[in-house]
Amino acid sequence: MVSIGLSAGAVARVRFALSCLWEVVASVRVLRDPGQHAIHLPWVNRVRPRLAAAGLLDGLLWQLVPPAPGYVVDFLTPPPAGLTPDLGPELAALRTTPSGTVRAHLDLCPGPRPPASAALYADPEAGLRRLAEEIGAYWRLAVAADWPRVRAVLDAEVFHRARRLAEGGAAGLLNDLHERVRWEGDALLINQRHCAAPDVPDGAGLVLVPSVFVWPSVLSITADDVSQLAYPARGVGALWECPTSAPDALGAVLGRGRARLLAELDAPRSTTELARRTGLSPAGVSQHLTTLRAAGLVVTHRQGRSLLSSRTAVAEALLSASA
Repeated sequence: MVSIGLSAGAVARVRFALSCLWEVVASVRVLRDPGQHAIHLPWVNRVRPRLAAAGLLDGLLWQLVPPAPGYVVDFLTPPPAGLTPDLGPELAALRTTPSGTVRAHLDLCPGPRPPASAALYADPEAGLRRLAEEIGAYWRLAVAADWPRVRAVLDAEVFHRARRLAEGGAAGLLNDLHERVRWEGDALLINQRHCAAPDVPDGAGLVLVPSVFVWPSVLSITADDVSQLAYPARGVGALWECPTSAPDALGAVLGRGRARLLAELDAPRSTTELARRTGLSPAGVSQHLTTLRAAGLVVTHRQGRSLLSSRTAVAEALLSASA
């Protein structure tokens, strides 16, 4: 059991953030031990051959992210800025990591250093440039094509947690994050041996980072004196499923396109994500959503730069009745 001091003052500064780098690091851990992340096997089987062909399964990034429960160097995941993740700025922040920080974190890695890690230790500035290039290549081959659906799951998670905070306060939010996490008194308790982070001072707060690839565990680190807790986003179990089919009876009433959209709205989704999942054009999706909103079957809210649509209780009843 790990205990992180989290006073009431620190809780008042808890915030959510999304991070491309967190997904990169967590997805490498998935590739390291796919058997522990069975939900992601469809993704693993699809991307592993192309990563192997590009030589990215034995490079610097691979060396810095060992299988669980090995230590992942904290400088790989600088504190994310907010809810509009962008790999470019995150890599820019990574490249500016002080040399002393790089070496201090590498000193925490057990055993002899592989050649690429040794080169990073000897020349952190050049090594960070190389690492950023590797991460960019990894992202293009392994994550970029699936990023819209991953992002939709993360946006839906933040929306859900915002409602949870409004309904249950900080205690309700923190005690509902993960089965291994609970907040008692002035401490955040994590039922996991290898998940340490320092106490959170009143002024700093805690960054909660929902992640798709961190499932089924949680990860906690501190970087730049900012503590972060990455936890699995809701909806991961359906991430790689085939598109949902709409009931024929509902399609006969609403039209196949609108019925299909309602079936896909089992979680809040953007117009772009709905277009990708249904094969409809973004303009067609937007037109159908306007009709469904007017009928009281869909509501739309803003999450950062995205507009997310979700089913209403009336739509849920229609789907259940026609199933």
